[in-house]
Amino acid sequence: MPFVKLVRGLVASLAVAVATVAPAADLSKVYRVAFGTAETSFDPARVSDLYSNTVNEAIFERLLTYDYLARPAKLVPMVAEAMPAVTDGGRTYTFHIRKGIFFTPDPAFKGVKRELVAADFAYTIKRHADPKNRSPWAFMIEGRIAGLDKLIADAKKTGKFDYDAKIPGLETPDPYTLVIRLVAPDFLFNYSMAHVPFGAMAREVVEFYGLEDVGGHPIGTGPYVLKEWKRASRIVLEANPDYRGFVWDFAPSADEWDQQIVRDMRGKTMPQIGRVEISIIEEDQSRWLAFGGKELDVLALPGTFRPQAIGPDGKLNARWTGEGVKLYKAIDPDITYVFFNFRDPIVGGFEPAKLALRRAIIMSYDVREEIEVVRKGQAVRAQMPIPFGVVGHDPSYRTVNQYDPDLANKLLDHFGYAKGADGWRRMPDGKPLVLRQATGTSQIDRTFNELWKKAADGIHVRMEFDAGKFADNLKKAKACQLMMWGAAWTADYPDGENFMQLLYGPNTGQSNNGCYQSKSFDALYDKMRAMPIDAPGRDLLFLEMTRQMDVDGAWSMQVSRERNQMIRPWVMGYKKHPILHGEWLYMDLAPRT
Repeated sequence: MPFVKLVRGLVASLAVAVATVAPAADLSKVYRVAFGTAETSFDPARVSDLYSNTVNEAIFERLLTYDYLARPAKLVPMVAEAMPAVTDGGRTYTFHIRKGIFFTPDPAFKGVKRELVAADFAYTIKRHADPKNRSPWAFMIEGRIAGLDKLIADAKKTGKFDYDAKIPGLETPDPYTLVIRLVAPDFLFNYSMAHVPFGAMAREVVEFYGLEDVGGHPIGTGPYVLKEWKRASRIVLEANPDYRGFVWDFAPSADEWDQQIVRDMRGKTMPQIGRVEISIIEEDQSRWLAFGGKELDVLALPGTFRPQAIGPDGKLNARWTGEGVKLYKAIDPDITYVFFNFRDPIVGGFEPAKLALRRAIIMSYDVREEIEVVRKGQAVRAQMPIPFGVVGHDPSYRTVNQYDPDLANKLLDHFGYAKGADGWRRMPDGKPLVLRQATGTSQIDRTFNELWKKAADGIHVRMEFDAGKFADNLKKAKACQLMMWGAAWTADYPDGENFMQLLYGPNTGQSNNGCYQSKSFDALYDKMRAMPIDAPGRDLLFLEMTRQMDVDGAWSMQVSRERNQMIRPWVMGYKKHPILHGEWLYMDLAPRT
């Protein structure tokens, strides 16, 4: 992650001092952690899942990143010398890149020590725009960078993206200066440049390995390199021996947790951890047992095992405190939801009967039961698409689709979803009504399926489940081929736009997996995007968008998850960041006990 010494409190924005220190990572310090879902690839332009991006975060560096301890989350420079100069009323961003940063040696460079330059970021942005990459993050740049849309249109016609074409929106007047010109003011653009998928890639690497293989050869400038990869089983990262290092110097908040982190970490050359071993363990019980056996250093406590870990007082049970385990608690800036495919012939569309069907399905599902039975209290009800801790969240908002199976049944009766002789409802035209929800294959997936089956039975609607791998379901979702699917979204940046873009019509096929296309919603979104972050009335637009998607029954909103992170005593410096996920970049390990 950052390669500089961060000095806070001296100036209005974080000042940055280069740390020309030798890397201090110790290969005998091995951090062991588990992912609950398999990774997909390590090509930043082509993956959208949390776990793949967590690995990419340690390998690829961006222009900007976040202060590790600052709350709310605050942007700071990463490979940029400073925050960009923003001119032309928010249309032009000028970044100056630090000299002397080098990519990890790789055969693609043919023995040449390859320095990071501004053109690498211009190339990376273009990769997200290239239609053949089908980047899930293209929405962050399409329609925004001057001249880029023409390149996209030409590529769709010719089948080839012209990476060498010069456009006014991406200029590199010298090797260390990147000028990005936007077609309109974009006051969120810095967040895009801090987003993990926009970490710099070298063109030589992509062309050397090819589109289908480059995801297995992530070559960046960051503090770690991919040492071992057994798909859907094991990922090993090792400290990059050529990484320049930075000195840990973050300012704490007033709470004791931060104070202890500073006592443990201040002044250390980073990274300290030499090796990160990631196991793919999908079953909650298996992760729980692995942590209990000291095979994992940190565990995001599965709700199923909360009673075995935390007492009625909200504190760790004696077994764990006796082993020196610490507990970190926070509400994640995320939302879980089930989306409906608006192109599906049964649940899609805006006809009154289809609106009624979706809303009845939503009202049949008891989120309270999910929180209490499945998550064991480790969540809060999500009333709107924007979670707590993110700009645009309104704690007073309440969804119009509250749990009410009686009203749901009346709604279906009114709109012609009559029961047949077998007791199951049919479509208004008399055809069979069967809901199909995509799902995973783990025990927790099966538990959620049981709740949804119970909900559907309560409104006399057949529901069946199609179990599949996450990557396969995701591919189908982006092609608008799933009727229903449960999803989660964690903040990529701390603004409500990051969640509302999941519902924006033009993002269908990218991040809008429900293929929801509402002219009213899109108009409100466009108006919001044109406003400064602190503009009066912007939060009201978030509420109007929420009400529109709510009335349309676009999502069944479920929960924001409470994070109970169990941490072994030898782990130092851990604090869950609301945006970043590779905390080991800022941590250290003491000898195990």
